[in-house]
Amino acid sequence: MTHQDPFAPIANSGRFDYTPITQRPDYCWPNGARLAVYLGFNVEHFAFGGGLGANIGPASPQPDVLNYAWREYGNRVGAWRCLALFDQLALPTGALINTALYDHCPELVQALVQRGDELIGHGHSNAMRQSDLPEDQERALLLGCRERMLQHSGTAPAGWLSPWISESPVTPDLLAETGYAYTLNWCHDDQPTRMRTRLGQTLWSIPYPQEVNDIPMVMGRLMDGKTFGELITDHFDEMRQQAAQQPLVMGIALHPYIVGQPHRLLHLRRALTHLVRARDAGDVWFTTPGQICQHMQTVQA
Repeated sequence: MTHQDPFAPIANSGRFDYTPITQRPDYCWPNGARLAVYLGFNVEHFAFGGGLGANIGPASPQPDVLNYAWREYGNRVGAWRCLALFDQLALPTGALINTALYDHCPELVQALVQRGDELIGHGHSNAMRQSDLPEDQERALLLGCRERMLQHSGTAPAGWLSPWISESPVTPDLLAETGYAYTLNWCHDDQPTRMRTRLGQTLWSIPYPQEVNDIPMVMGRLMDGKTFGELITDHFDEMRQQAAQQPLVMGIALHPYIVGQPHRLLHLRRALTHLVRARDAGDVWFTTPGQICQHMQTVQA
């Protein structure tokens, strides 16, 4: 019988050191702001007849028309309603896009480009996990998405969010090696973190929320639209107060097939209107993950 040492070292990622948020250097966002706020707008495409996807009802044998069509509502209707709201409030987005959208609904990607939104790599389809790929295929995915976004939208993505936040043990290394400057996969902090990579290249982790996020809250915890809107405003008010002590990042993760439903959009409208009332005070910076990353490169230079 083999006995295991109960005090053997506990494995960790090795990507960053532990540092209490109360013991870090102070700095400001542009124009002296203390809280950086961004919208992570997930615009996704799902395979018909197979693959992964959030479900509004019990999964059925494929083709699962109910759940597929509910997700597709986001591209046909919900995203356009959300973009009209973002226009009304003059809010930029960090748009997390599957490159399958270039074939499926290119008009939607073009609308994001015309708004000046930052396009962020989010895989080819949300019907598959990146972590299932061997290293050479994962590298090909990262390069292929980057090249296709550059070809069709004119700018290569600086950042990446894996479909379903799925990483292999070498995903951060491959991101740095294929030209990405930051990842949104990690939700471990309220400030950007410099991550270690195997070749010593810099890769920033920009905070991406798994609480202020409609999938885990609305679909996972069955939160209604009103309560999710209150979550956004409560989180913002508290973080704005905390940011007087140290600069912070607040992301808001949205999926148009969820918050683009009219009964939820109403409450999202109220929540975001509350946030933008702080615009003139000067302590809040409404921005994108890429701009946060760029600023960190100057802060840490």
